[in-house]
Amino acid sequence: MVIPLRYGKDGLNISVPDGCQVTLVEKPTMPVVQNPERKIQSALNARSSSPTLRELAQQSTTACILVCDITRPVPNHALVPPILKTLLEVGIKPADILLLIATGLHRPNVGEELRTLLGEHTLWESVRVENHYARDDEMHADLGRTTNGTHVKLDRRFVEADLKLVTGLVEPHFMAGFSGGRKVVVPGVAHESTIRTLHNSKFLSHRGCKVCELKNNPLHAELLAIIEQLRQHCGTPIYGVNVVIDTDRQLSFVNFGELEVSHDEAMAYSSKYSVVRTDRQYPIVVSTGAGYPLDLTYYQAIKGLVTPLDIIKPNGTLILAAECSEGLGSVSFQRAQLKLCQEGTESFLQSIAHKPQADIDEWSTQLLAHVKQRAEIMLYSEGLTPAQIELTGARQIASIEQALSHALDTHDSRDIAVIPEGPYVVPKLKRS
Repeated sequence: MVIPLRYGKDGLNISVPDGCQVTLVEKPTMPVVQNPERKIQSALNARSSSPTLRELAQQSTTACILVCDITRPVPNHALVPPILKTLLEVGIKPADILLLIATGLHRPNVGEELRTLLGEHTLWESVRVENHYARDDEMHADLGRTTNGTHVKLDRRFVEADLKLVTGLVEPHFMAGFSGGRKVVVPGVAHESTIRTLHNSKFLSHRGCKVCELKNNPLHAELLAIIEQLRQHCGTPIYGVNVVIDTDRQLSFVNFGELEVSHDEAMAYSSKYSVVRTDRQYPIVVSTGAGYPLDLTYYQAIKGLVTPLDIIKPNGTLILAAECSEGLGSVSFQRAQLKLCQEGTESFLQSIAHKPQADIDEWSTQLLAHVKQRAEIMLYSEGLTPAQIELTGARQIASIEQALSHALDTHDSRDIAVIPEGPYVVPKLKRS
């Protein structure tokens, strides 16, 4: 049986041995918008949870539009032109419109990467395009603390704009429940200290802080508290353009409106297709980093290890395919990985348990450690060197087929679950 996996830009076909009982964990077929440009324009013109974009723009002299960085497959080529066209048509000057790349603590996106990010349409070249730099103290406005004590510092270019727009892809997120909306603001354009607080062990260890969970998720609640603090500081709402895409990254849903209301609607839509229920757990699970751009680094690809945890048996084998063409990730992440490998899983988790702020990118290592407590990890990656593989906390494999052969012998079971899209699909165990 040959199964195509999301891997890098070109994908990866794997062969599963005959006689295996294979469960493909995939999204149900999503409806696809036949005319994305028209649908997006219609959403911007609709009165739902807010006035139309045109009406909002007519009341503004400056605008800041948050755009996710290169690690997210947001269809900016379709979203950005009609937004900019509307702002320019009502008379906002190009110099007063800013496309702000919400990098969080990621590297900036420059040069040809911006064209990849924003598309071939040249309209964006007429306005300012700048990156967020989380470590630049002077670029952030201090909004005080939430009731939980989180010190809120946000990029002042966004805080001070008359019209604040957030564009984002709404998909499963393994800490905040879903991506997009409030998450494009925080950590997207938050200061390093704010990001590190929200990524500390206390948040990430909470049982409610997991994929597609919102009701009892403390991180989701804190992000909403920060958005409310921003709203009260500015005295005006924040607005969002939210999209959901299908397996082939075609537009399935788009809306526009007040940030929280519109994002809630988009999350409900995404949940209908992203969460897949299974009736049992599996000793062997094959997952992916979801292909380009999410598997550019191991730091991002770890998401493909976290989302299957609900359906893997204790002490099972979790096999990950992730190209990692840009390597492991940041120096900070590599430092955390080295600490995990040297100290061991339990000691590492104990050492970070009471830190008020996580070290930069340490959160990904913490979640990897939680995976290691439950399963053996095997990794197929053509982008990592042998020295880098040693820091992954995973067993290197020459092929997925080799890993399956080993796992089948280890577990004396032919029962396998395969998740071709990795973290874009969330398997949940049916519970009575």
